[in-house]
Amino acid sequence: MSLPIIDCRSPVAQSLFVTSLRESGFAVLNHHPVESAQIDRVYALWCDFFSSDEKYRYAFDANTHAGFVPTSLSETAKGSALKDLKEFFHYYPRCALPESLRQPTQALFDSMKSFASTLLDWVQRELPDKVRAQLSQSLCSMIAGSYHTLLRVIHYPPVVGDFSPGAIRAAAHEDIALLTLLPSATEKGLQLKLKNGQWEDVPCQRGWLVVNVGDMLSECTQGYLQSTSHRVINPSGVDLHRSRISCPLFLHPADSVVLSDRHTAASYRAERFEELGLV
Repeated sequence: MSLPIIDCRSPVAQSLFVTSLRESGFAVLNHHPVESAQIDRVYALWCDFFSSDEKYRYAFDANTHAGFVPTSLSETAKGSALKDLKEFFHYYPRCALPESLRQPTQALFDSMKSFASTLLDWVQRELPDKVRAQLSQSLCSMIAGSYHTLLRVIHYPPVVGDFSPGAIRAAAHEDIALLTLLPSATEKGLQLKLKNGQWEDVPCQRGWLVVNVGDMLSECTQGYLQSTSHRVINPSGVDLHRSRISCPLFLHPADSVVLSDRHTAASYRAERFEELGLV
């Protein structure tokens, strides 16, 4: 299976987008409104930030979930015994951040969140009537007033030196949120798990935007759209010495949103953060 590249200018982009999510949990979009130059600038600025000691002044706060998480404290994917080979920064509007990063990072956050609302509307329109009727509210309204939508800027250092055998840049996992929007990273490595159990490379080209279903969207659509396991594998050969930057936006509903008979957004998020070791 190869993921189709969907042109957002197409009159059938909405249908193709949701069909791709339905079939694989992933979709790849081209000619979208998030500008490549904006993404390039953010990547360059954050690459400099991760290369400096300044990052240690912005340590992760377990109460706000904002700030810098070093490789030594990185996530352990659910079901994995090893920490991922990455460091990252959780960015929320108004969190502590060097001034040189604030405006471009916030601008990218706003641009991606705005387009995410469009994509949620596409999903809403393409759901079967029976599934749509079971939603506690519209998908777009779920994110209104939410303080939890997160831009995670991730740095995957060169894979050299000492690290635990078997550790990879990001072990297999599913995302928590409704949708994840990911501008193509600076290097390849992202893979999704197909229904037959095989792993497939997710296309990585400047100007493309990867979107995947999160567990919360699976929960509130009763599995009609399902989140898919994905991972970031280690590079090989000369690429071992190359770092990788990515900046996924995780689109989260407000705490009070009812996802299902089992969960509100708040209860679901708390359960998953505990599993990831971020509380």
